Amino acid sequence: MEARILYVPVVSEPYYLFHLLTFFSYFSIRLATYSHLNSPDTFFTDHSELQAFLAFVTLGVVKVVKEETWDGFVADMLLFAKLFLVGISLVVDIHLALWFMMTFLVIYLFTQQPAYMGLGSATQLTPLQLETLLTEGGTSRFWLVEFRSSISSSCIRTSRVLPELYITFSNKNISFGVVDLGLFPNVAARFGISLGVPGQLPTYILFENAEEVSRFPDMHPKSSNITKKRLCQHFELDKHLLDYIGGK
Repeated sequence: MEARILYVPVVSEPYYLFHLLTFFSYFSIRLATYSHLNSPDTFFTDHSELQAFLAFVTLGVVKVVKEETWDGFVADMLLFAKLFLVGISLVVDIHLALWFMMTFLVIYLFTQQPAYMGLGSATQLTPLQLETLLTEGGTSRFWLVEFRSSISSSCIRTSRVLPELYITFSNKNISFGVVDLGLFPNVAARFGISLGVPGQLPTYILFENAEEVSRFPDMHPKSSNITKKRLCQHFELDKHLLDYIGGK
């Protein structure tokens, strides 16, 4: 089984901190209003809350087994937690549900999930540096370049994939680079990446001796579920590593 590199997001990040404060505020509100809701009907409410909690825990266990990246797991669990919280709040009081919906909307508008900042690194490339690699070549025979955007949720969810591939496969024969299309959107057209088309970001392109040999996903993606395993298979990174070890 492939070992996972554990990177736990910093709770002090505004995105996570505001979500945690909102989730825990539910318990404070329920304790403060329990005396007003203490009637025969509260059994139904308490029972529903318990069911929601057990369903959330079960879903969390399933997701932690299936999800490859910690960032994807956190994003999914926050989404499910918000849905469960709003749903159970509707049972308690519609005004409470509206308050939570407005709170989550404000968090969405002013914060975003931070990208992976753990082990592993890839060269941050400007358009000029990338163009130099493509026209003049470089020290590496292969370059695997990720075209991403720092404001794209799909890119944030997969932000640990390239650093972890770098840790395993980086050598003198293959290098890894990143181009932020949020900073340099004009580069997208140069490589046939449509920023307005769902599933186009992030896009990974493998260059051999400064020429494109493969990309993932393609220009018309139907499904672009990005995992380390899929990228490794698509770009044959195991083969490139063995070739390097064998001196080819």
